[in-house]
Amino acid sequence: MAPRLVDIAKHLNISVSTVSRVINGKDRVSDETREKVLKAIKELNYSPNEIARSLRNRSSKTIGIIVPDISNQFFALLSKGAEAVAKNNGYLLILCNSDYDEDMEKEYLEMLTQKQVDGIVIATVCKDEKYFERILDSSIPTVFVDNLPQIKRNYNFVTIDNEKAAFDLTQHLIDKGYKEIAVITGKLQETSALERLEGWKRAMKENGLKINNDLIGIGDFKIESGYKIMKKMLENGKKPEALLAANNFIAYGAIRAIREKDLRVPEDIYVVCFDATDDTGLMSINLPSIVQPAEKIGEIALDIIIKRLNNKEFKIFDKVILEPTFINVMN
Repeated sequence: MAPRLVDIAKHLNISVSTVSRVINGKDRVSDETREKVLKAIKELNYSPNEIARSLRNRSSKTIGIIVPDISNQFFALLSKGAEAVAKNNGYLLILCNSDYDEDMEKEYLEMLTQKQVDGIVIATVCKDEKYFERILDSSIPTVFVDNLPQIKRNYNFVTIDNEKAAFDLTQHLIDKGYKEIAVITGKLQETSALERLEGWKRAMKENGLKINNDLIGIGDFKIESGYKIMKKMLENGKKPEALLAANNFIAYGAIRAIREKDLRVPEDIYVVCFDATDDTGLMSINLPSIVQPAEKIGEIALDIIIKRLNNKEFKIFDKVILEPTFINVMN
C-alpha cells in the first residue's frame, strides 16, 4: 500500500497538518521540521513527482467536496451549485461521498489533502474536536455546509436556520389541530439533526403541548432509519397524529412503515419533512416541506473559497444563514 500523509506524520511523531504545510510549501514550519519531513517523504517514497509539481505550481486547480449521501437530492443539488462556480473560475471539483461514515470522511479528507486541493467544502458527520482543529489549522480554505462543528472557534459556513425551520413545520401541524406529534431526526452529534429536534420541542412547549419521549426517534438520515423507528412506534401502540421528519429520506422510510400497518398519509398520520420535492408531479403523496436552497448553498460555499484563494490574508469568517422555502402542498 502506498504511504499516506498520516504515515509520514506518525513516522515523525508530528501532526498531519504540519506535514501538509511542508508539502504545500507554506510558512509556520521550522527549517528543521521541514527538512525532516522532506527526508521522510523521500524515504517512504510518498508521491515525489506529485509533490514536486504542487510545490512548483502552488495550485492544483481542484477543489474537494465531501457529502454524506450523494443519492439525496439536497446534496446532489448542493454539489451541482458548487461545481458550477468552480468551473466558472477554472477549477475542477472532486466529489467524495462519505456515506455517513466518520472514518470514510476522514480518509477522503486525507486524500484531498494529499491531492493538494486548493479548497474543501464539507458536510461533516464527525464529532471529533481534534479532527476539526486539524482542518482549521491547515492552510486549505474550508467551508462547512449543512452540519457544523460544535467547537469554540470561528470558521466559514453556509446553512439555514434549522431550529426555526423545524419550529415552523411543527407550528404548521399544530395550527392544523394536531397535538400528538412525533419527530424523527438524525444523530444528535450533527447540528442539523439536533437543531431540528430543538425546533420541534420549542414549538410544542410554546403551544402548551406535552413532550412525549415515546414519540421522539433518534436514528440517522437514511430511509431505513425512518422505517425502523416508525415501525417500532406503531408496534408499541404509539401512533402519532402527525410526524415531523428531519429529512426526506426519513419521511420516505416512515411512510413505508405506516403503509405496512394499513394506515394512510395524510389521513391517519400527517407527515411533514425537509427537502421533499417532486418536480415531475408523479408522486402519489406530496408532503408539506421546508426546502433548503441547496444549489445556492453550494454556490456560496465555493464563492467563499475562491475569495480566500484570491486574498490569502482575508481574516473575516463568512457565516451565511439562508432562508428556506416552505412548500405547503396540502390544505
